Amino acid sequence: MALRGLDSPLTVVPWAAALLLVLSVERALALPEICIQCPGSVQNLSEVALYCKQTSDLMLHARCCLNRKGTILGLDLQNCSLKDPGPYFPQARTAIIMILPEDVNCPGGINAWKTITSYINNQTCQEQRNLCNSTGDPEMCPENGSCAPDGPGRLQCVCAEGFHGYKCMRQGSFSLLMFFGILGSTTLSISTLLWGTQRRKAKAS
Repeated sequence: MALRGLDSPLTVVPWAAALLLVLSVERALALPEICIQCPGSVQNLSEVALYCKQTSDLMLHARCCLNRKGTILGLDLQNCSLKDPGPYFPQARTAIIMILPEDVNCPGGINAWKTITSYINNQTCQEQRNLCNSTGDPEMCPENGSCAPDGPGRLQCVCAEGFHGYKCMRQGSFSLLMFFGILGSTTLSISTLLWGTQRRKAKAS
């Protein structure tokens, strides 16, 4: 009985299926770096765990409570030997509750959270304040923009639909064709000029 070669459709299909399975598992296990910055997982009696278990759509993974889109809603870094949140901390800007080591302050300070509770070994930061409602400056964002929260103690101005650019003053969509056209013609002009200069120097020598 002849053996089928590796190029046979019957052999390729299982390999392709296995490859897709591996890729999907890897994608599912990909966590934000802040969630695995410290070893271990969220403790069962942690306030982050209790918050996460209140809603069926939320899941505990490593040190984070995530929704199905992978957005961080809870972060528990207690029992971590951290002196500062580290470079990955902006990944947790959407968190509603955080537990941090005693040496790490709640990001944004006391005005960025509705409740900050200090314990012996950690502190809990709960419910970010929407600072857009408390700035008292209606002209903080331009006429065609609006204020939006951007993490604890941070704000951003978002352009209204159909506007972009500096102070949201440009109307319409950003023209990629014009941008690359100007960039391409400028690059071509400079390259031609440099080529001509080098050619003259070569002839002179």
